[in-house]
Amino acid sequence: MRDLLTKLCWPILRIFETEQTPANYKPSHRVILNVVGALFWILALGSGAAALNSGQLGSLIPVVVFFSVGFVSLIIGTLGSDAAVSKIWGTK
Repeated sequence: MRDLLTKLCWPILRIFETEQTPANYKPSHRVILNVVGALFWILALGSGAAALNSGQLGSLIPVVVFFSVGFVSLIIGTLGSDAAVSKIWGTK
């Protein structure tokens, strides 16, 4: 299943994947990335509820942004290599 999801999400993963081995990678970086991704999805749900309540089309912009950031964070956190997680944190 992981191989199938990796193939489906390869356009996102290839941006962050590198051939270098990360020097400062810690397993907690992956956990924190997954938690941040989940928090962004919660923000997207809250923004979506507010967008439905307001009825304005412009209020969907935060929903799209928060959902996208959360989606990328969760994809990298679950399917990405240690180098990809290290690259998204900016550690080299």
